[in-house]
Amino acid sequence: MGKGLHGKVQGGGGDVVLLHGLFGQSSNLQSIARALETKFRVHSLDLPDHGKSPWSDAGPSINSYADAVDAWMTAQGIQSAYVLGHSLGGKVAMALALKRPARIKRLIVADIAPVTYAPSHQAVFKGLQAVAEAGCATRKAAGLILERYIDEPNVRQFLLLSLGKEEGATALAWRLNHAALAQAYPLMLAGLSSDTPFEHPALFIRGALSGYVDDKYLPATQRLFPNFRLETLEGVGHWLHAEAPDLFNEQVLGFFAD
Repeated sequence: MGKGLHGKVQGGGGDVVLLHGLFGQSSNLQSIARALETKFRVHSLDLPDHGKSPWSDAGPSINSYADAVDAWMTAQGIQSAYVLGHSLGGKVAMALALKRPARIKRLIVADIAPVTYAPSHQAVFKGLQAVAEAGCATRKAAGLILERYIDEPNVRQFLLLSLGKEEGATALAWRLNHAALAQAYPLMLAGLSSDTPFEHPALFIRGALSGYVDDKYLPATQRLFPNFRLETLEGVGHWLHAEAPDLFNEQVLGFFAD
């Protein structure tokens, strides 16, 4: 499956791999990709079960996604890279760092910690299923269905980016393996563990208005990533790269170019 991961390449220089979050796709991180492309060769990937990448044979999990990125790097002839992951992509990046530390020169994890989280996406999964069953012909129709389940307009717009129409089809379909993701959701929420910590430099960036990287999670982060640094972006929530792109990009560029 790793060979088949879909991605966009831009720029030239040392390799950077960008990994998006749950329900996302490679285009979500285009702001930071454009900021990096003047100094790096940037690979924006669709994780398995997302975007244009294949769906998982054995079902989604953090470790299987990390293995898929590892296999993709082998197929591309990339021995090591700078890696940035947001949310779920951050967990995948951390898992890859712990399993295959030689793959990662420097690691950036955006607004996620290596801990177990409580479920918070049940309404999203219900909305995705309702849209799939309705066979909508337009995004507007799908958006009206999502309104029944999801209050936040920005979340609905984010999800609708993954709705597309295959050639010859009359109805839109999710470019998300949403049924399998719903079944595997507890695995996505699970914390990470390793007997061997990741010793290379790691930068964790959190939003001050987000609860994803609470101070109580820092000891677990320290155990697995002893050479980590934490930066907090004030006035920013979970979507760091979208809410404060200049601040976020500055942190990323400074760390990868250091």
